Amino acid sequence: MILSIIIPAFNEEKTILKLLYKVISVDLGNITKEIIIINDCSKDKTKEIVLDFIKNNKNQDIKIISNNKNKGKGFSLNHGIKKAKGDIIIFQDADLEYDPEEYKILIKPIVDGFADVVYGSRFQGSKPHRILFFWHTIGNKFLTFISNVFTNLNLTDMETCYKVFKREIISQIEITENRFGIEPEITAKISKIKNLRLYEVGISYYGRTYKEGKKIGWKDGVRAIYAIIKFNLIK
Repeated sequence: MILSIIIPAFNEEKTILKLLYKVISVDLGNITKEIIIINDCSKDKTKEIVLDFIKNNKNQDIKIISNNKNKGKGFSLNHGIKKAKGDIIIFQDADLEYDPEEYKILIKPIVDGFADVVYGSRFQGSKPHRILFFWHTIGNKFLTFISNVFTNLNLTDMETCYKVFKREIISQIEITENRFGIEPEITAKISKIKNLRLYEVGISYYGRTYKEGKKIGWKDGVRAIYAIIKFNLIK
């Protein structure tokens, strides 16, 4: 069995190397890892760092794909999905807010035959969570609530980075959002798949500040609301 790890990266020279070492160090037993980095036209040394890492780790299944201009997280993830060969596909941010050591608990419901899709919730469980922005948390919970109203799901964290899919599930979804609207779009579309088994597991969260490089802002929240309404009203 192969786990494809798709990592969109835009100007992440400060964290991408440490993240890649964390990813390759995760022991998944008989499950092998395929790592796909989508360089979203970074203006810093992200691409050079990744290429050097690949050169020095030839025993690992790693590839880099570079967008010819900055096209956004949604576009990059969609590109990665189309290139992935894994039986299971997971999304991974490049900023160290999420811990690759938790792949094991995230894929377990799928490997054990219980789930088709797994979301990692930052609002469940007893794992470490960095305390940061009150209104950012309220915004995330509000977007999840609105999404749940339309989808009739009871998710606690629709906006989470950690989303895991059986290949046959994510491959049948046509993704059109190029930026952060991808989260509600995917959630809306999987909610319409008949008999789909969706699980959540609690994860840790090592959030960063805007000074440290956090990119999502209030405009992305507005777009997310638009995406929730748009994709849930489309049959």
